[in-house]
Amino acid sequence: MPHIHRFAAAWMAAGLLASTALPAAGHPLDALTEAEITEAVALLTAAGRTGEGTLYPYISLKEPEKSVVLGWNEGDPEPRAVEVHFKTSDGAFVAEVDLAGDRVVSVDPAPGETMILVAEFMTAMELATSNPQFIEGLAKRGLTPEQLFCLPLTAGRFGLPEEEGRRLMKVPCYVLPEGSNFYAKPVEGLYAVVDLNAGSVVEVFDTGVRPVPEDGWGYTEAEVEARTGALRPRGNPVTLSQPGGSNVTIENGLISWDIWRFRARVDKRPGVVLSNIEARDGERWRSVLYQAHLSEVFVPYMDPDEGWYWRTYMDSGEYGFGIFLTPLRAGVDCPAHATFLPAVVHTDQGTPLSIPDAICIFERNIGDPAWRHFEIFAQSETEQVPAEGRPATQLVVRSASEVGNYDYLVDYVFHQDGRLDVMVGSTGLDAVKGAVIKSMRDEGAAEETRHGTLIAPNLIAPNHDHYFNFRLDFDIDGQANSFMRTGLVPGKAEDGAPRRSFWVTETKMAMSELGGRYKVNPDTPAMYHVMNMGAEGPLGHHPGYMIVPGNSVAYSPFDYSGDMPMKRNAYVEYTLWNTPYSASERYAGGRFAFQSDGSDTLAAWTQQDRPIGNTDIVTWYTMGFHHVPHTEDWPVMSTMWKGFTLRPFNFFPYNPALTIRLPE
Repeated sequence: MPHIHRFAAAWMAAGLLASTALPAAGHPLDALTEAEITEAVALLTAAGRTGEGTLYPYISLKEPEKSVVLGWNEGDPEPRAVEVHFKTSDGAFVAEVDLAGDRVVSVDPAPGETMILVAEFMTAMELATSNPQFIEGLAKRGLTPEQLFCLPLTAGRFGLPEEEGRRLMKVPCYVLPEGSNFYAKPVEGLYAVVDLNAGSVVEVFDTGVRPVPEDGWGYTEAEVEARTGALRPRGNPVTLSQPGGSNVTIENGLISWDIWRFRARVDKRPGVVLSNIEARDGERWRSVLYQAHLSEVFVPYMDPDEGWYWRTYMDSGEYGFGIFLTPLRAGVDCPAHATFLPAVVHTDQGTPLSIPDAICIFERNIGDPAWRHFEIFAQSETEQVPAEGRPATQLVVRSASEVGNYDYLVDYVFHQDGRLDVMVGSTGLDAVKGAVIKSMRDEGAAEETRHGTLIAPNLIAPNHDHYFNFRLDFDIDGQANSFMRTGLVPGKAEDGAPRRSFWVTETKMAMSELGGRYKVNPDTPAMYHVMNMGAEGPLGHHPGYMIVPGNSVAYSPFDYSGDMPMKRNAYVEYTLWNTPYSASERYAGGRFAFQSDGSDTLAAWTQQDRPIGNTDIVTWYTMGFHHVPHTEDWPVMSTMWKGFTLRPFNFFPYNPALTIRLPE
């Protein structure tokens, strides 16, 4: 069946092609090179642990101990180790391979289900569309397997006996499009459940025939013009340009710009990982963050229908943000003057692949001032003194991952005043289900749309949430850091004073993990910041960085102990979490997210209530939004940005943007 291979063909065509060798790694935290991936696989094969037919769900840099990295100097022997997850006929395994020592350090059975393999998407599609019961369900709808595009999806975990020992995916399908939109015509009410371990369909459920939508709803320029009759008049272009060339320096993996320097790499699971983030204070480089990266993405749908209740995706841990990075398009995704960098990942067979243009780095001036002041008292009858100010320029590090129907842009935005924004832009296509109704005026419309919105004839987009957890390993002027909550509390008015109400600040240090969880609530205003209590600035302040939530706070009325998907992702209960640094605690949803049970998660770790005062702490930030779809979401969603800001708090002796030059 030719359509079975559309997924693999599309994945390869997106840019995952064998590439020329990239420069060798030059720092312990740099990305694995193509040669290093190849060597790791070769060492396992030479040791007799892998061979022909072995599949590799995950090959990643195994970072050295933090003390080793911080003590490393250019020219020192470089510690390089690789963590390899592989599958053979004997099961799934986790290996550590020491590249510097040319040896396999360890091989152990995997303690959980590994990430999805591309081959497993293909297997699940083929098993579903060749199953007689599934074919019979298609025939009821006047369809054949050759007319379908299927998208196997992770089935989650619900603590059911039938899940034990199985590696499950559920397979919904769509009628193949004539145009651009692969999701416009769902075959609703017909799903196959596939056990990848057994290589079989364990269940086909058919909840009844619903009409397949007739409209293809394409979104290319030609399709939009044909539908609407005319595109809007072409305006004069508004573009970003940099005639003098870039101010960014990339040398030996170190990215330097203005008062910032840092390292960037791509990992198959979290996507872009930033390390060794430092800010220049005068002539001195000062540590801000040891590392920052996406930790997990949780997308639960709110429709209890049999074909939808299980859609509780962990997009990073189950699928991978790095493996689904897509090539960025100059002039659309990034300015034409951006610097584009590739990302090295790997195939199921352990062969290195390069995603071209996976990261773009660019400067932008959006017309805002970094600061300004107009002094009325400097004016005179004969002379007008203009406002004093400086233009603001930003550095953006951007990537975009397509996970199924959604596209996620992840931005790290560096400012000249010491701020760092962490932003996620959500776009792409809504997940849709087929419906009987074509209008809200139709009989039964209220019931059919109880858990979603009718966004087109015969199409309902179910309600859902998006949660993104980021791991922020602060090292502010060193590793001994503390997390503070500075609340704004009522001040005590003095007897007889005219002013009866005002607020004062009250700062409390989080001393243990359970005390270091916070819900952001406008009714109890507060500032949240990480500080180094053992360091002092020129005025005696302890340097710190504040975490400003911005528009990113969202909570849901979930049952975090009784509902398995929420137990697996209980980090969404609080916006802020704090843990003592542990090299093994990298992902809020656990090391092995696929069909996990919630026992190895951020919420589970914090039950130890370990001390976190004045130590090497990691702060975890959960941001999110609730998505109640609407007609403006279809056929493609406008990009919606959510994010938070890291802002210096008594870190610099004065406004670091003070030294920006006036434009010539």
